[in-house]
Amino acid sequence: MSSIKVTVAEIKSRGQLTIPKRIRDKSNLEEGQVVSIIPVGDSIIVTPKRLSLDEARRQIRKILKSSGYSLEKILSATKEERARLYKETYGKKKD
Repeated sequence: MSSIKVTVAEIKSRGQLTIPKRIRDKSNLEEGQVVSIIPVGDSIIVTPKRLSLDEARRQIRKILKSSGYSLEKILSATKEERARLYKETYGKKKD
């Protein structure tokens, strides 16, 4: 069982709290990520927020826009990759 190491952090004047890098790394928390803060008695739990479908769509659009690829190009490349993987896994496709 891993031991629990206590980390101390200070809440700044605007209510901001910095999560130490080693904890962010271990928890896979990244800059800009939304988290849920759940009060439990006199403690809190900070956990990554799961994306709703609408939020996921917005994130996908944002990634597509920044990558410069069109949806059609990605779908075409996916079809080609599936065909390559099928051939690699199962051999020649029977006609």
